[in-house]
Amino acid sequence: MRRAPLFAALDDEAGDALLAGMSTVRMERSDVLFHEGDPGDTLYVIGEGKIKLGRTSQDGRENLIAILGPGEMFGELSLFDPGPRTMTATAVAEVQLMGLRNDALTGLLSGRPEVSKALLGALAQRLRRTNEHLADLVFTDVPGRVAKALLDLAQRFGRPVEGGIMVAHDLTQEELAQLVGASRETVNKALADFATRGWLKLEARAVLLMDVERLQRRAR
Repeated sequence: MRRAPLFAALDDEAGDALLAGMSTVRMERSDVLFHEGDPGDTLYVIGEGKIKLGRTSQDGRENLIAILGPGEMFGELSLFDPGPRTMTATAVAEVQLMGLRNDALTGLLSGRPEVSKALLGALAQRLRRTNEHLADLVFTDVPGRVAKALLDLAQRFGRPVEGGIMVAHDLTQEELAQLVGASRETVNKALADFATRGWLKLEARAVLLMDVERLQRRAR
């Protein structure tokens, strides 16, 4: 929790006081926290597990915008621009969240401008990631997007093991395809090609990255 930008600008005493005023939410895989279009009045910080943020088109197609894990927060947009939720938040694995209502957060910000700066920095980082994602959809082929997505997941969720980096992403093949904006068949073909080349080894909702350097070259 302390890794979240919301707490980075607070001392221990203020951080403990803030935690005491937050509500705890526990979810199982596939539970939906809120849907796109729902009223937004709470910011959430992930303590354990992973959350996927996505949108659904009118014809039912789904696109994942982000996969978030421990220490990351979401829902802060409603603080600066009150309105309906712009995405659906769904648990990818067992999740524990801490929620802070906007009225309590507004009171915190009025007395601590450094927290506002930290939140705006987090929003800017999220916007930068979104811009990169849009550019990848236009300029990068599917194998390149798959490689880049795996490297991003490895940076945030990977752990060194014998033979490489184990990335327990908890995503199904369909969810991974939604994350890179391609069909499951095309993504599976790219993963199979990477495995044949010895760059990675596929596991159940996980992947062992064995040649990060080659994947980095393919992601460019």
